[in-house]
Amino acid sequence: MPDISAKSECQTVITTFEMTPGTCFDLMEELKDAYDSFIRHQPGFIGAGLHVNDAQTRIANYSQWKRREDFLAMLRSDEMRERNRRLSALCKSFEPVMYDVAASFD
Repeated sequence: MPDISAKSECQTVITTFEMTPGTCFDLMEELKDAYDSFIRHQPGFIGAGLHVNDAQTRIANYSQWKRREDFLAMLRSDEMRERNRRLSALCKSFEPVMYDVAASFD
């Protein structure tokens, strides 16, 4: 489970996907399968969440990793490279960006 805290030393990755409403369901299914079958089993994975907007034109993915290198190793694996090709075919664009938590509020 992700822990959103400025005290945390983990690597946060936020990925946004842009798509049409017609491909939103298919893209979400591919993402859920990627997490269930592969990503969550990778070294350093802490947790993630998938969010979809009301118009079904954007998906936001929040994930946390113990180390930046853990995320990069997963991303560069043959399995994830193949999955990213399928994801890319279902959306206009997607971009993973690494962040540090600057502040959190309860």
